[in-house]
Amino acid sequence: MKVFDLIVIGSGAAGLTSAFTALGFGKKVLIVEKHRSGGECTWSGCVPSKGLINEASDVHIARQFADIKVDTAAILKRVRLISEGIYEHETPEVLEKAGAVFVQGGAEFVSPNIISVNGEQFQAKKIVIATGSSPMVPPIPGLDAVPFLTNDNFFEQDSLPASMVVLGAGAIGMELSQAMCRLGVKVTVVEMTPEVMFREEPEFSAIIRDKLTAEGVSFYLGAKASKFERSELGVKVYAEQNGKEIIVEAEALLVALGRSPNTADLNLDAAGIETDRGIKVDAYLQTAAKGVYACGDVAGPYLLSHMANFQGKIATMNAVLPIRRKANYEHVAWATFTDPEFARAGLTEAEAREQCGDSIRVYNYDFDKLDRAKTKAGDMGRIKLITSRKGKVLGAHIIGKRAGELIAEVQVMKTLGLNFAKLQGVIHPYPTYADALRQIAQQVFLDNLLNHPVVRFFRWVGGIFKSK
Repeated sequence: MKVFDLIVIGSGAAGLTSAFTALGFGKKVLIVEKHRSGGECTWSGCVPSKGLINEASDVHIARQFADIKVDTAAILKRVRLISEGIYEHETPEVLEKAGAVFVQGGAEFVSPNIISVNGEQFQAKKIVIATGSSPMVPPIPGLDAVPFLTNDNFFEQDSLPASMVVLGAGAIGMELSQAMCRLGVKVTVVEMTPEVMFREEPEFSAIIRDKLTAEGVSFYLGAKASKFERSELGVKVYAEQNGKEIIVEAEALLVALGRSPNTADLNLDAAGIETDRGIKVDAYLQTAAKGVYACGDVAGPYLLSHMANFQGKIATMNAVLPIRRKANYEHVAWATFTDPEFARAGLTEAEAREQCGDSIRVYNYDFDKLDRAKTKAGDMGRIKLITSRKGKVLGAHIIGKRAGELIAEVQVMKTLGLNFAKLQGVIHPYPTYADALRQIAQQVFLDNLLNHPVVRFFRWVGGIFKSK
């Protein structure tokens, strides 16, 4: 039986990070992959979706100046080539050249430190489970009898259909709906909650919905899918909205209702590993089985590639080093790549008020005040910053061009525990979108000054004399 310092099951964002971290410490590493290395992010998530979004953006701009014909088959082919280009840096050959041993196949636990792959057993001092997640497909009547897409096979289409129903209005649903609409697909979104991206700041969600509506996407909100049927056109979707039945028909159906952790076929019981939807882990990302760790989508709680990377490092260092580190989820940020982009770090205003009461400050900044935005017609954007009464960042929400880049500056201030007012003293290039953050920081600085005990005292004294 071959013995390793670390076995990594899965080679997506979490698994690759785990493997390379362990290799960096000189450990003997085995990587086991059931499908293709690179995982969901490379093949059906972050990479191809952004490729499609960029293609759709180019078409959207071009159509402002000319009536053009769109070849969606060629576009999807180019998108797949982007994934292939990323994959060149994640192939089994690349991983083995870096020092790992790569085995293709499904892993099953025999014991907490032994797994079986293709009938062969492998042993390790420590094991990291990073098997990711798959699209969640609900047990709605008729769904199993109609053809439908998920993001797993969406990019494998030869070309885009003329019409599509998108079930779900989360990040995946919104990104792909807008991209398809811009490429000429008639898109109808069916969402059971009252608003798109319902976990986000309501006014920002409304902006995204209004923008997509203006571009041609149709929405049925507060509509719960109840039944599916095949039709001559393709698929017929039945839903309940406000006590009434609605029927939507299209050539194709995309199910975008979230993700489910990949825990089946691992034989977790043989290792004593517990699950609760995903694999249960402690603060150190260790499972109920000593020496077995889990990270990324299979463990949660955030099913994001950058969080998989974050957890992969922590889980592996805890596995192979004597010093242990907890996974801290206090500072989490993410972006949705619609147009305009939406990015968030930390709490919403409602969450902040629930935790801190009314002792918070809320700053709103509209891009119509920003010189950079004034240079391009229709370049809208908005920032909401939520701080403590002393100016520490509790949450930030940005919608507009490069929001995903702008949120990183806020994230640095938040993670390092810096007062946001300090940013006003940092020289920002002009004219840039980031200058909006400096301007907000200037207001935070003034509020900090006005709330200083000495200043408040003299303002109080001044008020007394003024009243006399």
